[in-house]
Amino acid sequence: MKNRKILIFVLTFVLVISTTVMPAFGAFYTVQSGDVLWEIAERYGVTIDEIVDFNEIEDRNLIFPGQKLEIPDNLTSDVEGPDLDVVTPMPDDLVDEEVMISIVHTNDTHGRIVEDGYAGNIGFAKIATLIENKRAENPNTLVLDAGDALHGQTIAQLNEGESVVKIFNEIGYDAMTAGNHDFNYGKERLLELSEMAEFPILAANIYADSYENFLPEYVIKEVGGVKVGIFGLATPETKFKSHPKNTEGLEFFDSVIIAKLMVAELENQVDVVVALSHLGMDQSSTERSDLIAEYVDGIDLIVDGHSHTVLEEGMMVGDTMIVQAGEYDKFLGVVDMVVEGSNVKSITPSLIPQEEGIAVEPHSGVTEIIEEVQEENNLITEEVVVSSDIKLEGSREFVRTGETNLGNLITDAMVDFTGADLALTNGGGIRASIEAGEITVGDVITVLPFGNYVVTIDVTGAELLEALEHGYSAYPESLGAFPHISGMNVVIDPDQEVGSRVVEVTVDGEELDPEATYSLATNDFLAAGGDDYTMFGDNEITALYPGLDEILIEYIKEYGTEGSPVEGRIQTIDEVSYLSLNLVA
Repeated sequence: MKNRKILIFVLTFVLVISTTVMPAFGAFYTVQSGDVLWEIAERYGVTIDEIVDFNEIEDRNLIFPGQKLEIPDNLTSDVEGPDLDVVTPMPDDLVDEEVMISIVHTNDTHGRIVEDGYAGNIGFAKIATLIENKRAENPNTLVLDAGDALHGQTIAQLNEGESVVKIFNEIGYDAMTAGNHDFNYGKERLLELSEMAEFPILAANIYADSYENFLPEYVIKEVGGVKVGIFGLATPETKFKSHPKNTEGLEFFDSVIIAKLMVAELENQVDVVVALSHLGMDQSSTERSDLIAEYVDGIDLIVDGHSHTVLEEGMMVGDTMIVQAGEYDKFLGVVDMVVEGSNVKSITPSLIPQEEGIAVEPHSGVTEIIEEVQEENNLITEEVVVSSDIKLEGSREFVRTGETNLGNLITDAMVDFTGADLALTNGGGIRASIEAGEITVGDVITVLPFGNYVVTIDVTGAELLEALEHGYSAYPESLGAFPHISGMNVVIDPDQEVGSRVVEVTVDGEELDPEATYSLATNDFLAAGGDDYTMFGDNEITALYPGLDEILIEYIKEYGTEGSPVEGRIQTIDEVSYLSLNLVA
């Protein structure tokens, strides 16, 4: 397997070099699927050695579809072959006049199908109407989703994403790319959903064990006589930002290299090249959409997701426009593009905000699908677990940056159920708040949507300290790996270097012993090394328990919600010093 990976890398490197640094002069032939070098040489009346030497090909047996070969100019005049004055001619019916095409786009909706004025999402019944209105205004309209659509809310999860696919089919999406959370039901389920979908789910950089593409690489759509090539890119963070078992046997290849290959494949077939990307622009990510734009020529537009970034007017990086519509369908993205021939004359991005989106009438077809799904789900989700007088805080901006009462409640439930010494769970796994009032099964599932179950592992104090250093490495910035804890107290100094920020850890009032062994309750995602908790990946699981949502439901049934307030389990050194000074005073 290792040798095959090395071979893939070498071959790709040769291809990238051959497609990006060949001389600009001379005539070219674009390698087609099934081509072999001797046939190309015979076709043009030259020798194999002449083509090999002229193009500096290291292995004459290795050429690839999309690779450009410069043909030496000593051709015999009576040899028939393709016209060598152009690079793989485009069809005769090229677009001659200016054409306006529109691309409507969504990303990171995370199962927010139903309109929620309080949360700020438009809802897909009204998104469908907005898209319908755009198509009436401009029939040359494509609809794309940049991933993380199939999972995240009860309405999506209880049928494992099928409801989202049905709605996308009804709307008439043209393509989506696979986000990390679209793998949350497992890779086999994603393939099943892709079969249900009347549009392709794309990912050019994901390979199966056989080094075949796991999902389609690209699709070509024609609107108004303009051919648009759309290729997908998925984040390699999927390997740890979905449960690692969901991507077993899959490899995520370098997105810059794959993007170069896709441009080489598409540029002579289409007028416009679009990357449908779930890479995002978080600076903590090593593969990002802005880096694709910086290092890959020939991409006109990147429709992006993953970082939940709001780009009201898009962002130009070199000659490439990047667009992204925030999160949770709070915005609907629109790109208007003027194309003349194979030239993109202008790109104008905009966002339709929630207040504008909810003003339209809901789409009847989508509304009918939502009502059918809700009716099926209601029997399960409407059961009331308990009533609460307090709000349980699970908002993204809080659970990824600090201690919250909901994080404390969840970890306390984990310790109570398992009898472990300690508990740790990641803030990225807490997906919503619960308002005061009746708490239903559906509310809990929405908070903990990933179907994770609780496990216990034995860890040393040193391993636990390493985990805490990792979890608090981005503080005060947001991080999905931010650890919520029970059974211990932590003091951090964010002014110190990453890896040296944890100043103190106490367990039952005693200082953490690096040599001691502690029983830790966590979720199976983290125990497998998810969210980059690699220090846990080799620890043997000592016990398996029910789902995290089930354990929380049982806990609040018995104890209610008010016993786990924010109480200083996680503090900065400045907060500790302030409290100490007040106590002395």
